[in-house]
Amino acid sequence: MSVLPTLDALRDGAAVVSLPMTVRFRGITDREVMLIRGPHGWGEFGPFPEYADGEASAWLASAIESAWQPWPRPLRAVVPVNATVPAVPAARVPEVLAAFPGARTAKVKVAERGQTPADDVARVAAVREQVPVVRVDANGGWSVGEAERALRALSADGPLEYAEQPCGTVGELVELRARGTGVPIAADESIRKADDPLRVVRAGGADIAVVKAAPLGGVRRLLAVAQQVGVPVVVSSAIDSAVGIGTGLAAAAALPDLVHACGLGTGGLLAEDVAPPRSWVPDGAGGLGLAVGRAEPDTDRLHALAAPPERRRWWLDRLARCHALLAAARSAG
Repeated sequence: MSVLPTLDALRDGAAVVSLPMTVRFRGITDREVMLIRGPHGWGEFGPFPEYADGEASAWLASAIESAWQPWPRPLRAVVPVNATVPAVPAARVPEVLAAFPGARTAKVKVAERGQTPADDVARVAAVREQVPVVRVDANGGWSVGEAERALRALSADGPLEYAEQPCGTVGELVELRARGTGVPIAADESIRKADDPLRVVRAGGADIAVVKAAPLGGVRRLLAVAQQVGVPVVVSSAIDSAVGIGTGLAAAAALPDLVHACGLGTGGLLAEDVAPPRSWVPDGAGGLGLAVGRAEPDTDRLHALAAPPERRRWWLDRLARCHALLAAARSAG
């Protein structure tokens, strides 16, 4: 982030929206984000409410970069994207996948609290009936032993492309990889929540790095991590609005190499968004993806989806605290 606008500049034209979701995901049914307008378009400030200000300030840096700077030159016009299947009953899988027409890769949430390994196996099997490439995401929900048993069960009837963050700690990921389940391991939280995002790969805990622009501080920071990490990367999103998805697509489009489909199709989990949904288009490799480009929020949608006044005040207060942290870091650096 080479520029830090004043707090007043960020407040002017900021919009706080509450986006209803089609299914419960990460325990929520509505996604709140703040959208910030700058000279190059819109940026999205959307850290989840439970995130502390220190972590949330990286999301603000990403929003400022998107709104106040041009994006790096794209190397591709379309980014291959996976479908995202929350921890729904197997019977609801066709309904969820209908929002991702033509997707050839699906990420399936597993290890949900209150569910059983059998629920995960049934959900993955239902996805395999419709999508050829399947990956799973446990959000760090398993111990090493649980992960080993689960991955062997989930891959018994077909391969898994990879398992995303099966365990919570770097040490556990290293141990799980050493057990040789045959399923590649991808790190997500161990990268975006770490002081050193490269540590998990250096320690031997990941075959693939899942990276998100907002938690890392922006597109340029993501590209720098991808260049150093030494394993294939998957650019993903965090239930972003159309604005945030545009930022993720810009990052994926600028990567020199893109081996795997990206997790940027989470707009399919939103019942309403601030801009019309992007159309799925051929990705040039036999699958479908999303076209690269900025999203321009629709004024009527911004008004219709506006969060209640007390929530807008909450976000403005959070904006001020995170801006102060960025200003302090800039002064110290």
